[in-house]
Amino acid sequence: MDAYDEDSGARPGPGGSAGARLPETPPATADASAKASESGSESESGSESGSESGSESGSGSRGSARAVTAAEPTAPVRPPVPGALASGGPVPGASGASAPPHAPRAGVAALSPRYQVVAALALAVVGVAACVHLLMVFLSLAPANTVTKQHGKAVEEWVYPEFEQNWKLFAPNPLQQNIAVQVRAVVRVKDGGLRTTGWTDLSAQDGAAIDGNLVPSHTQQNELRRAWDFFVATHGADNRAVGMRGSLSEQYLRRIVVMRLYRTYPADREGVIQHVQIRSSTTNVQPPSWSRERVSDKPVYRVLPWWTVTAEEAAGGVR
Repeated sequence: MDAYDEDSGARPGPGGSAGARLPETPPATADASAKASESGSESESGSESGSESGSESGSGSRGSARAVTAAEPTAPVRPPVPGALASGGPVPGASGASAPPHAPRAGVAALSPRYQVVAALALAVVGVAACVHLLMVFLSLAPANTVTKQHGKAVEEWVYPEFEQNWKLFAPNPLQQNIAVQVRAVVRVKDGGLRTTGWTDLSAQDGAAIDGNLVPSHTQQNELRRAWDFFVATHGADNRAVGMRGSLSEQYLRRIVVMRLYRTYPADREGVIQHVQIRSSTTNVQPPSWSRERVSDKPVYRVLPWWTVTAEEAAGGVR
């Protein structure tokens, strides 16, 4: 047997000595070199015996497995999501995962079809009523035209008195005065004598009832004020009626004050009202502190004559 053996892996050194060896290589490199050497040996010595060939093939297979295991890094194994498998939920990234649940419906969409129809009809009715109201108010403020001439009565019945509009707040002369309606009466007491009451401020009573009231009565807001405006519009500065509506305004104002007096002074306790006298107290609204304007703060009175209260008006006032 020669000193140089191909299967032994020995190589002659620089001096031809067979005993010299190359430095040892890492296990992975050594296994790879052994695999290459064994493969070359198998191809060169194809005529050798089957036992040797089988032995070399077996050793080459083991060397190849060791080389692949050592040289090629394996992919890291991702740990399972905690609680995903235990709870039976879908694994993230897996095919066929269920979609998140939809948000609950709100508003009209959450109602049943029957109630959705009812809600739609209610909204439609409200919208139509709002459009009709705006149209009526517009026609009441617009100049005379064909529509108002033909349907003026229907417009007035819709607008007055609750939705009356006027321009006194803006032009030409904004209201700058506080006007209070006051009344006093001559009462026949139980012993047959007559007694004159003091002045009762009916406007102050209405103001006290309105202040702090979220839903004040239309009567408290406008009844007395409109009655006084009606009287002033149909009477001159001398308190005499102008036109045919003057007597009607007097009767209307007189009935209101008698009714209000009976509420304040019940007939079964104070007596029966025989005469009433009405006056207005007008006070200027004071300008702001930064204004140089100066106006009088003393009230100005307009006193009407005494009016006799008939039995019919007294009975109407009590009702």
